[in-house]
Amino acid sequence: MSHRPQQTYRQTYRIGQIVPSSNVTMETEVPAILRARHAIAPERFTFHSSRMRMTHVTPEQLTAMDADSDRCAVELSDAHVDVLGYACLVAIMSMGLGYHRTSEDRLHTRTVENGAPAPVVTSAGALVHGLHTLGARKIALIAPYMRPLTRTVVDYLTHEGIEVLDYQALEIPNNLDVAAHDPAALPGLADALDHTDADAVVLSACVQMPSLGAIEEAEQLLGKPVVSAAVCTAHQMLRALDLPAVAPGAGHLLSGDYADTPLPERATVTG
Repeated sequence: MSHRPQQTYRQTYRIGQIVPSSNVTMETEVPAILRARHAIAPERFTFHSSRMRMTHVTPEQLTAMDADSDRCAVELSDAHVDVLGYACLVAIMSMGLGYHRTSEDRLHTRTVENGAPAPVVTSAGALVHGLHTLGARKIALIAPYMRPLTRTVVDYLTHEGIEVLDYQALEIPNNLDVAAHDPAALPGLADALDHTDADAVVLSACVQMPSLGAIEEAEQLLGKPVVSAAVCTAHQMLRALDLPAVAPGAGHLLSGDYADTPLPERATVTG
């Protein structure tokens, strides 16, 4: 009598992302993180996006874009996604201190009204939560934005109890040019920051500026945890799905040490 190995059922999760129309990075880095997880876990993921119009990272375009996010949430809930990510950090932060909570609640409400409730993660809220998860009270960061918008990010994090000791604004106004920035340059830029007393370093405070391939190199160079907005978003998405937040090659936050970190109370979503 032949014996066949027992097959393990592999659950597939639908990952929805609301992305700026000119964003070409979040639909590569989040899938790369979650697909790297295939080597250590049985779950599988499919990826689905809806786009908001934005080409230049200015306060005016960011405000107009954010107003379009409700439509995107409804479109993604038509596909019954299991989690929905808002993939523009500065659009949220430029709308006012603590706005990620307002956005997450509102967009979740849109999915409930559409009959397909899904938890909502914003990259802004995920960065805040990821840094708190690491216990990072003091940080240094790199952002591609013009200096006034980078100050908005610094002020937003300060309001959330995270002190920014030093930062660099790369001042790249065109969003496609942000995506073209060479991630290999980021570890050196991070090392040039005053990071001695920092608990962690944010290698990219923007989900459009690619950094995934440089995260672990930067950790080795700096000798401390290094995250990006995309890595934090993937961590919080996994926790919103009630899955262990572990993925190889994405740095300390996804190493397994924080696999079961609970979501912030406001982000615990029921339908």
